[in-house]
Amino acid sequence: MPEFPDPGTRNVLRPGCERCPALAESRHCISWGQGDRDADLVVVGEAPGAGDPDAEQWRGGNYTGMAYTTRHSGRRVRDLAAALGHPDAYFTNAVKCHPPENRDPTPEEREACAGHLETELAEIQPAAVLTTGKHATASLLSLAGRDLDGFVATVGACVREGRSLDWPGFDAALVPALHPSYEDVWLSRIDLSRDAYVAGLRDALASARRQD
Repeated sequence: MPEFPDPGTRNVLRPGCERCPALAESRHCISWGQGDRDADLVVVGEAPGAGDPDAEQWRGGNYTGMAYTTRHSGRRVRDLAAALGHPDAYFTNAVKCHPPENRDPTPEEREACAGHLETELAEIQPAAVLTTGKHATASLLSLAGRDLDGFVATVGACVREGRSLDWPGFDAALVPALHPSYEDVWLSRIDLSRDAYVAGLRDALASARRQD
């Protein structure tokens, strides 16, 4: 089990942000990015889930105020980052607040939060960005004016070929990964073992160093 992150490493960009009224009303607290500001890897999720206020520590970003701190997805993603050789990664979400009724963030909400994400990337200047899930990947591609076509097939191609996505205007390698909640289901459908999946992601992340 990964160690629970230090709340003192939260990167609070705009306390009390109310750019999105529906999100401001539904959230318990803002789930800010957290981790090493000198990290080589930034891990980006879609948005914090509802969370579990009764959990001992891993209550989720909606209650902890830190991205990827749920008992299931948060711990799995942090374990994945460590397996990829990045135990000190920086973790954040494309949208920082929990959407009501666990719905997907709207395009307007993703756009409103894009400035926070761009600020984080400019501050940290990672060598690579790992996006977990379809919506997180689409959000990062949209920063470069690009669309996502066929998420699962895109992940499979990047993993098998050990390559990152075309992400013009950014120095970091952009690597898509399956959302932790659906990883087990989709790995069998794209005919990859988890060991092969992790190895392929590791090669894709290393493409950032090969391009330097």
